[in-house]
Amino acid sequence: MRIAVYGASGFTGRLAVAEVRRRGFTPVLVGRDAQRLKAAAREAGAAEAEAELRVAGLADSTGLATAFADCDAVVNCAGPFTRWGEPVVRAAIAAGTNYVDTTGEQGYIQRVFDTFSKEAERAGVSVVPAMADDGGPGDLIASLTAARVEPVDEILIADLRRPGGGASRGTARSMASVFAEGAREYEDGAWRPASAAPLEPITPPGEPAAVPVTAFALPGVVTVPRHTGARRVHSAIRTDAAAMFSALTPDIVDSVPEAVPEEARRAGRWLMLAEATGTDGRRARGWVTGADPYGLTAVIAVEGARRLSVEGTARAGVLTPAQAYDPADFLDGLAPHGVTWEVRD
Repeated sequence: MRIAVYGASGFTGRLAVAEVRRRGFTPVLVGRDAQRLKAAAREAGAAEAEAELRVAGLADSTGLATAFADCDAVVNCAGPFTRWGEPVVRAAIAAGTNYVDTTGEQGYIQRVFDTFSKEAERAGVSVVPAMADDGGPGDLIASLTAARVEPVDEILIADLRRPGGGASRGTARSMASVFAEGAREYEDGAWRPASAAPLEPITPPGEPAAVPVTAFALPGVVTVPRHTGARRVHSAIRTDAAAMFSALTPDIVDSVPEAVPEEARRAGRWLMLAEATGTDGRRARGWVTGADPYGLTAVIAVEGARRLSVEGTARAGVLTPAQAYDPADFLDGLAPHGVTWEVRD
């Protein structure tokens, strides 16, 4: 299997290349700088003679499509996706190659659905955005939780990881973009700016006390309404994390290191929670958690690309993670990487 990694020379891209190689697949490194691609290949353990390096910039639509044409799937790791994502989606569709990406940018995900759904269907290509540690597991656990209380009235999705553990410059840029756009929520068939009303504190699984949370633009607000039928979907993060993201001025973003040190990366933990309320008042709660957010993002994205190409069960079009994959089976497949999940009534 040949998996193209766009943005292969970036921090998340290098982790994705290493994950492709770990599985015994052939990585095709694609980006605009040949020297950076060579360095990324060496870091992933690929000898220069063995590495497949293809130089193509975002303005070269024909070159991008050609770079992807003989690959089974594309994993796009080049953010901020709001600025750089759409040309890569367009090139993958033109090449007839399945596509996943690692975005967490709510507005960009919405634009991918609005812009590319019909094109992807006509091309017979599956496009699955938001296959990172927040959007992928968050969408999958929301689907499993909603199934306990159908028909569903309301779903809250919360990213309850503790601040700390380190963030890359790419994440800082993406989160600054997300915060600048503002949070949206879904209600009665439409997306709109999130309510300014205070949210009730949440007690995270495994913690002794409730923590304050704040509305925040998570991917699930765009993806979850497409497969649960919920009347309302909204999202939140810890208030202290929201304060950190709101402080990301351009000067601060530029000062953030490009990569997170491996020790800090592996020490980090992520936790996605979903709370669903049925139209009859029944409630369910589900969560999924694991270590090493960046490493798991690479695993999630590559596994998503593999399943699209090998299993071939996903329909063509722009799909949410829960539409493209069996939610329980996908989450169970992450167990060897320390991921656990649970749903309770």
